[in-house]
Amino acid sequence: MSEQRLGVIGAGQMGAGIAQVAAQAGLSVSVTDVNDERLSSGRTAIAGSLARLVKKQQLTAEQADEVQSRLTWSTQTDAHQDCPFIVEAVPENEELKAGILTAVERVCGAHTILASNTSSISITRLAAHLQRPEQFIGMHFMNPVPVMELVEVIRGAATSDEVCETTLKLARQLGKQTTVASDYPGFLSNRILMPMINEAFFTLMEGVGTAEDIDRTMTLGMRHPLGPLALADLIGLETCLSIMEILHTQLGDSKYRPCPLLRRYVAAGWLGRKSGRGVFTYGE
Repeated sequence: MSEQRLGVIGAGQMGAGIAQVAAQAGLSVSVTDVNDERLSSGRTAIAGSLARLVKKQQLTAEQADEVQSRLTWSTQTDAHQDCPFIVEAVPENEELKAGILTAVERVCGAHTILASNTSSISITRLAAHLQRPEQFIGMHFMNPVPVMELVEVIRGAATSDEVCETTLKLARQLGKQTTVASDYPGFLSNRILMPMINEAFFTLMEGVGTAEDIDRTMTLGMRHPLGPLALADLIGLETCLSIMEILHTQLGDSKYRPCPLLRRYVAAGWLGRKSGRGVFTYGE
């Protein structure tokens, strides 16, 4: 990018992670969210993440302070007006994302690139809400952002070659590897991952195995670093359900129907680590 500034919309788990890696890469980062409480939560999450890096001697205390000094926080959309690249990282809801992207496009420059961190919503359909769809792209970071190496880049029907190349360069600047996916439901990552998680819920519901044995089979037998049920808890069960519903609706194949047990857990408010309980129970 010509200017070393990045805008991040959303101070939740994903937005905070994106802001942190960008600030660690030396960019000045403007973070916005709807209220001060959410901004405070994002600041706390980044401070905790940096403190862990200091404890592991991967950063010095002075470097951690420098990272935090590159972050600014605001509840106002126009805080992004001078950012050449803005990443939206709000919850996985198409109407919410479209409204936010439309609002931020009105205040930013004509050459600003807008990216969505969506994990399953059509980039082409989101771009249809914008005046400059050629300036819009998908930039799907993996969770947790400071740890995971991959960014999945998704081109919409109108995304320009120049915007795609700039996005790939930005991802590399942030220390990430990239893949490029076509704009199909679930893209590459969740088209493969979510049906596996969903099937793990079916095996649990049907009593094929305990949650512990299901996950142990995949970690020890398949060398996965985390079992599918524990991974679902980390991602958030409501996010897993939302993606499965999108796959089922848009692909029209019954093999993507969300498991009833997954629906039941979400209805109960058992969303995973964030709520203290999902498939597994989590303490403080």
